[in-house]
Amino acid sequence: MKRILIAGTAAGCALVPLAASAQSSVTLYGLIDEGLNYTNNTGGHSAVQMQSGFAQGSRWGLKGTEDLGGGLKAVFQLENGFNVNSGSLGQGGRMFGRQAYVGISSARYGTLTMGRQYDSVVDYLAPLTANGNWAGFLLSHPYDNDNTDNSFRLNNSIKYASNTYGGFSFGGLYGFSNQAGGFANNRSYSLGAQYVGGPVSIAAAYMQINNAGATAGGSLATNDTDFFAGREQVWGAGINYTVGPAILGFVYSHTSLNDATGSVYVGNFSNPASSLKFDNFEVNAKYQFLRNAFVGAMYTYTLGHFDSAAGNTKPKWHQIGLMADYNLSPRTDVYVQGMYQHVAGGSAVAAPLNTAFITGADAPSTTANQFIARVAMRHVF
Repeated sequence: MKRILIAGTAAGCALVPLAASAQSSVTLYGLIDEGLNYTNNTGGHSAVQMQSGFAQGSRWGLKGTEDLGGGLKAVFQLENGFNVNSGSLGQGGRMFGRQAYVGISSARYGTLTMGRQYDSVVDYLAPLTANGNWAGFLLSHPYDNDNTDNSFRLNNSIKYASNTYGGFSFGGLYGFSNQAGGFANNRSYSLGAQYVGGPVSIAAAYMQINNAGATAGGSLATNDTDFFAGREQVWGAGINYTVGPAILGFVYSHTSLNDATGSVYVGNFSNPASSLKFDNFEVNAKYQFLRNAFVGAMYTYTLGHFDSAAGNTKPKWHQIGLMADYNLSPRTDVYVQGMYQHVAGGSAVAAPLNTAFITGADAPSTTANQFIARVAMRHVF
């Protein structure tokens, strides 16, 4: 990680007037995640593919602070996501699609920021899941329906994050629609809280989005969210418990989408579901068996309930994920991952996708099962 320090004084910074005691810092940082994936069945064929950004999304960014005195600091962060294979921009082609914000941080009251930011589910609940902590994209819940893998961010948002008080912290976010005459159209808001005390970490979060994708200039652009719906609600809670070198976790999350439009199809991709619900139950474990190596496992059971013109469908996803990671140095590691998914429930006509599906594969499986294995390298700078 390259750190650039700028000492600002009235004499040294002629372009920007600063108090003699003011100090600023800017940090350039990044991460590259690249590897090979094997998928046993994508549209009836096996596939070997080079894929970028699975354990963590490949990125580079700038973040900085300026001491304003009196316990206040100005803060900013600009973070770009990209695909290592092609060099193309991520997050729908945005220059700083992962994060882009500026704000004020108080040593006493917390931090207030404005821009494109993570919601409270990502900030508070996701770190207790496997995918939102040590595993990443491959071990996310079906369709990342609860956004614990931060598939999308919230534009035009103002966000508050408290300091930690006796192990307790909390925060919230509001994303403006920026639409004249449509204040409530394509807006979003979320709340979350976390408690860390001794070996226990507990968190809960709630998020609601109104008319996601309704306007390209709104709080969620049309190519940025997994689902388009009149109302999307996500809420959940989880707990992690540390026992020596092991961390054990349980997370429950619920996602409800009303008046969905073209999000998920049932019955051979011909009938869009108008109402969708997901209940995710996850157990996970991580064991740090060496100072520079760990293994992790997770099992997720997801119960779905889809309504469409073809009737009601209640698919059930069973997912088992494994990961082993070894650090070659403080900045470079290699890892292997595997994910097995089985879909059950519903008739052959009214199955959710009539197949198993793991996000990231080119096509769904032609059976109710699918398996992906990955070997990769990650470098942090």
